[in-house]
Formats: sequence, C-alpha cells, structure tokens
Amino acid sequence: MSYETAVAQMYALGHELAQTPSHKFDLAHMRVLLSAMGHPENRFPSVLVAGTNGKGSTAATLASILQASGLKTGLYTSPHLVRINERIRLTGEAIGDDDFAMIHDVVDRTAERLVGEGDLPWHPSFFEMLTAMAFEYFARKRPDMVVLEVGMGGRLDATNVVEPRLSIITDIALDHQKYLGETVAEIAREKAGVIRTGGVVVTLPQLPDANDVIGNAILDAGARAVNAVPYVPPVSPGSPSYVIADGGSVWSRYPLEVMGKQILVESPLVGRHQLRNLALAIAAAEELHDQDLANQAANGAANQGTVRITPETIARGIRETRWPGRFQVVPAAGDDPEYVLDVAHNPAGAWALRSTLSDAYRNGREITLVFGVMRDKAMQEVTEILFPIARHVIVTHANNPRSASPEEIRQAAARVASGTDIEVGEDVASALERARSLAGPRGLVVVTGSIYIVGEAMRTLGIRI
Repeated sequence: MSYETAVAQMYALGHELAQTPSHKFDLAHMRVLLSAMGHPENRFPSVLVAGTNGKGSTAATLASILQASGLKTGLYTSPHLVRINERIRLTGEAIGDDDFAMIHDVVDRTAERLVGEGDLPWHPSFFEMLTAMAFEYFARKRPDMVVLEVGMGGRLDATNVVEPRLSIITDIALDHQKYLGETVAEIAREKAGVIRTGGVVVTLPQLPDANDVIGNAILDAGARAVNAVPYVPPVSPGSPSYVIADGGSVWSRYPLEVMGKQILVESPLVGRHQLRNLALAIAAAEELHDQDLANQAANGAANQGTVRITPETIARGIRETRWPGRFQVVPAAGDDPEYVLDVAHNPAGAWALRSTLSDAYRNGREITLVFGVMRDKAMQEVTEILFPIARHVIVTHANNPRSASPEEIRQAAARVASGTDIEVGEDVASALERARSLAGPRGLVVVTGSIYIVGEAMRTLGIRI
C-alpha cells in the first residue's frame, strides 16, 4: 500500500468528530482491536495528558525535556497542522511515509478481519485507527517514554487504554460540549477519567467546579496528586520581563528553582497561560525522575530510565521545544508584514491570545486579523473577544466540512463593535493576500481560530513545520 492510499483511506473514514458519539466513545472496541494486534499499548512506558487548553503545549514540552535528557522519546498529539504524520513523532521526527503506510496496512487489515468475523460491529474511526497506528509504531521502535495527548475528553478517549506512569490534567474549560457535557463539572469528569487507581496525577488549581471533580476523583482512586504550583512563577501585571523580543521572535524568559537549583527558563511558548503548561511539564519531569530514583533504590541496581533528568536538561528541553502554530511569530521581511499564528478556537484560548498580544506588543500595534473556525465552536464568544482588538478582520474558512462559512462567522459577530471592519476572504490564501495589503510592510497580521486555518496559512506562507 502506498502512503497516498493510506492517507486517503484514513480520511475516507471521516473526521474524528464526524462519528456519532456511540461510534467514537467505546473503549471496549479499541481494546478488541489492540488485543488482536498483540497489545502494542503495553510495550512502552507512557504519560497521558488530558485537558481542554494547553495539553498539546504541555505534552510537547515534556517530550522535549525527556529528549534533552537523553531519552528516546515518542510523542502523540492531535490534530495536525499540515500533514497527518505530525501526530506521531519519535525523537522529534514525524513518522516517515513508508512506516505510516506499512503500519496503516497492518492495523487496517486487522480491523477488517475483526469486522468480518463479527468481533467488531463497525470499522474503527479515524482517531481510533490513528491511535492504534501510533501504539504499533512506538511498540516497534521501543522508546524509553511516550507522551500521549488525549484526543478529546479522557474517560472514553482511545488513548485511555494505556497504563501510564503518570497522568497530567491541564486547564479545563468549556469546549466540545456536544460530546463532553454542558458544564465545566461535566467536562472535568470526562477529563478525570485518565486518573488511575493508585496512580499519580500532576495538575494545578482549576476553576472551582473542576477542582471539586478532580479532587474527588483523586480521592476515589486512591491516587497521589502532584501539585505543579511551585513551578508557576509569580507574574506582576504588566511586567515586561516575561515576554521579550529575541532574534525577531517572541520568547518567555524567567528564573526558576527546579530540583533545588536555579535555572533560566527560556521558552518559545509565550503567554501567561503557557507558564502553567510549563509548570505542569516540569513537575511531571521531576516526578518521573523521582519515580526512577525510588525504583533504583528499591532494586539495588543501576536504572537507565528517567534518572537522567537534571535541572540543566529541563532548561534545555524547554528551550528546544517546538510546538508550531502557538503564538508563532514570523518576522516582517521585505514588503511582507509581521505575522502571528495562533490556534485559539474557544473562549479560553481567545482570551489567552488577546492577553499575550497585549504583553508582547505593548506599543499598541494595529492588528489585521485573519479568522476562521469550525461551526461547532463558540463562534459568538470568540469573535466578541478577538474582533474588537483588530482594525481590520478578514473572515474565511478552511478546506474542512466542519468549517463555518464566512457568512456564519459574520452573523455570529453581529454584536461586535461597529468600529471593526469585517471583510470576507473566500479561502485562506485570498484572506492572507488581503490582510497583507491592508497591513502593509510595517503592520501586524494575526492568523487565528481553528488549527486548520493556521495550518493552511502556514502552507500558503511556506512555513515549515
């Protein structure tokens, strides 16, 4: 099977949220598939990361720390910006086309056989297939650790079949209400499904309703909570020391005591919300280090696991983290304006982007906004947060059946202040061209909303992942 055929067959299954909830959310079916594959999910150690916002940033940072510590590290994330391969990475490199095609063939043949024999009622979904492929790939490559980002929710997500060394829960907010529940408490119950009996969970204080749910889940499971608060630096309002210009890009930089030693945190992931994600990754790395020290002491023998993590490798891993499309700055060049690309598809993400723009561009740069979003998102709330900060807004849509049309976005933004100039771009490329014309060489173009909008913008601008 060719790579192109494998990818086409994956997309023929439909988008990962296009299945009915009963088809997507059934771990029993996922376990049947993995059992027939010889349980690849049990052949590597893992960390499971759930949450609404920041789980990808946290997972990418933790994976980078582990890799900087000399560990062969896998990373599984979703969705992707440009190519599906981005979701499955080993030591920072995306799975190759040949491996993708070969492993897809293995998983697909297994699934077809199980359906034919009546062991599965239907073919696995897009996300179930891709998760099984990731497990098979990592099982073959034998990494020292794999960081797995939950796709959606937690309790019934396809990733939640592993027995992780620890679980991480990032910030919880309203999103995917159709699937997860209408309240923060209901959504938190789904996210808390990654907590294991007698396990370890790394988290931070949340909204009160989420705190109650997570706290009770930890108690009910007899789990141990690791609080990442010691690694969240105090930030005074308006402090310029946390967001600085560095070589044309924007970075976070601050001192922090880690494992009894002060390090300089330098992160390409900027914004005050990212301070919490960095804290979670640091706390998780230290917990993995401590677990292996305890195992080494108990076994009375040298252990070649995560004891290689040090304050220095934590600092280097943070500095070397690559998580594109999250407040990614493309400096102005020639007649092109400066671009900021950031995925902000729910109200919490929109507020985070607005706050980071305020911190990073204190001189009040005039903003031209390119925006598109999926129609199942909280369009009205997001537009009311972001549109007022822009002088010009170009609404557009991605090449995705779930994408809201520009007219739907304009209707959702009806209550936005009349001073905002809203235009329509028929596609992302034309929206970018219009934004470039409006902003001029000294302007600032912010591309945001859906990850698919940001991904198409990166392709159009020739930005490599």
